[in-house]
Amino acid sequence: MPRRFLQRYMPRPDTLRQQRSLRFMAPLIADPGLWLLTRRSVANAFSVGLFCAMLPIPFQMVVAAIGARLSRCNLALSVSLVWITNPLTMPLIFYGNYRLGTFLLGAPVREAPSRISTRWIAEQMHDMLPPLLVGSLVTAIALALVANIAIRLIWRWHVSYNWKRRRLNRRRRRARIESEFDD
Repeated sequence: MPRRFLQRYMPRPDTLRQQRSLRFMAPLIADPGLWLLTRRSVANAFSVGLFCAMLPIPFQMVVAAIGARLSRCNLALSVSLVWITNPLTMPLIFYGNYRLGTFLLGAPVREAPSRISTRWIAEQMHDMLPPLLVGSLVTAIALALVANIAIRLIWRWHVSYNWKRRRLNRRRRRARIESEFDD
């Protein structure tokens, strides 16, 4: 994973500490270990962020920040990845989680009426909540594991690729210098 690319888009801890709305989090933001960009910290941040994104709970960002603190991974990445489930994608993701949960539990799928209302959701929540939770947990665990492994492999491939490229460039320079001396 290109470290410079990630650093370009990540907020600076000093900038965040100066914001009035985030002063209560100053001790968390001040911890330099939560801002490192290493293979381990980025892979774990992806796991924490994607795990929290799949949970059908309020305050996912707070849960992701606590998870980043506990697992000592990159805070900014784990909190920002929660936004995969934003107001536009949340219905589709949670419906998919619900369908997975009904499949795993062998429960019947509740068909939605032509007009969904909060009243209908409140009436059906008793039947829909267990499949939604099971599907969400299974998706969250699977996505966290796959993301962690994928980030570690991509990061390792990128480092290996850069080493090979440098080695090739050194050989080319050496060959060019030797050919200049031969002339």
